[in-house]
Amino acid sequence: MSDSLPLLYLTDAEDRVQAVQIPWDLWQKIEPLARPVLRAVSAPAAAEPVKEAISAFEEFLQFWDFRYPYNPAVSCPHCGASTQDWREDPEHPFWLTNANVGGLLVFHCRACGTTIRQKHFRDHVALEHTSPKA
Repeated sequence: MSDSLPLLYLTDAEDRVQAVQIPWDLWQKIEPLARPVLRAVSAPAAAEPVKEAISAFEEFLQFWDFRYPYNPAVSCPHCGASTQDWREDPEHPFWLTNANVGGLLVFHCRACGTTIRQKHFRDHVALEHTSPKA
């Protein structure tokens, strides 16, 4: 495929195009336009949880006695989705799937399906995640 654009077409053994590689400087220019499309295309097919664990979260906050203030920010280490407050974000990029008074909060990333666990201890928060298998 020849054209004047600086694109590299990656083909399989039968010469069928499988991917397109673009230069980094071009990606930096089109990334803001491409990200919403990529998120929509790669959104997990699984149904989203019907109901969030809000009552369990409220109980979690009621018994909060850690040495630091609760921080509602959540970010996905797999796809980069993030929010400063998962409760108030109009796009609601994360679903709270589990919460308990022991300090565990579990979120589901709507963009890629990753499970994000925030384990709240007395002095710190430990973050873990499990990404969906490709």
